[in-house]
Amino acid sequence: MDLRHLKYFLAVAEELNIGRAAARLHISQPPLTRQIKALEEELGVELFVRTPKGVELTQAGEMFKEEAHNIRMLVEAATDRVQRAGEGKLGRLDVGIFGSGIYGVIPELLEAFRAELPGVNIVLHTMTKNEQIDALRQRRITVGFNRMTPPLPDIGRELVTTERVLVALHEAHPLARQAAVSLRALKNEPLVLFPSVGRPNFIDKVIELCKQQGFEASVAQEVGDAVTGIALVASGYGASFIPESITTLKMPRVVYRPLADTPQAFIDLSVLYRATDNSPLLQAFLGIVRAYRTRLEAAKLPI
Repeated sequence: MDLRHLKYFLAVAEELNIGRAAARLHISQPPLTRQIKALEEELGVELFVRTPKGVELTQAGEMFKEEAHNIRMLVEAATDRVQRAGEGKLGRLDVGIFGSGIYGVIPELLEAFRAELPGVNIVLHTMTKNEQIDALRQRRITVGFNRMTPPLPDIGRELVTTERVLVALHEAHPLARQAAVSLRALKNEPLVLFPSVGRPNFIDKVIELCKQQGFEASVAQEVGDAVTGIALVASGYGASFIPESITTLKMPRVVYRPLADTPQAFIDLSVLYRATDNSPLLQAFLGIVRAYRTRLEAAKLPI
């Protein structure tokens, strides 16, 4: 049985007249009569009986009409869902994230995407940089977010934002009284840096900034995430460096200060995707990212 049989049957069942059903379907009566006959033979039951005014449904025909309506509704719903998925309006967006990234722009982008495409289910996966790249290649995620990703021929990369690098200090630290802190003032300060995996990463950025200021960073501890790093600062273990978005992470006894006289103290956040992925879903998400960057540029904020 094909869908055309259902379409023809329902037209006759609703019109109860072969002539009117044929006109509605824009075909002649003989082909329609043959299709109904073929359907009855396939089902092994009589669906219609002729009357002086046209046709009437048999008991089997009445039952089949109800089921045919349900099937038509399912087919129409499936067609609509497939078309919406093809337009990027329905489906699932798997997103690779990393620990400190969730404190910044990523939630804002996901919220904007959800508002524009509420039919798309967003699933988050916490992954290191290398895990994100592997997952993209294996099609387990659609996009990833990370920093300091090297150029790769099969991985597309688009800038999301550029953030200032700040220093996190215990509130009792003498430098905490300053509005901005010179990086050189931290020359002998024990540093708690993160993340400890996925090199090159933010740790390497901090080490390079220190070298540019003429000293080697005194790394006391490398930890896996921003929360652990800031918690150690709160306990007086040392100072730390953070992307500015992490200032949304409030912790007692910790203050954040910008760096003075360090023009290179910025870190990029990029969205990663398969270079060959032309899906409407990805294009819709990249549209959200580009709109965000456009708003930043219009507001003349650093990106």
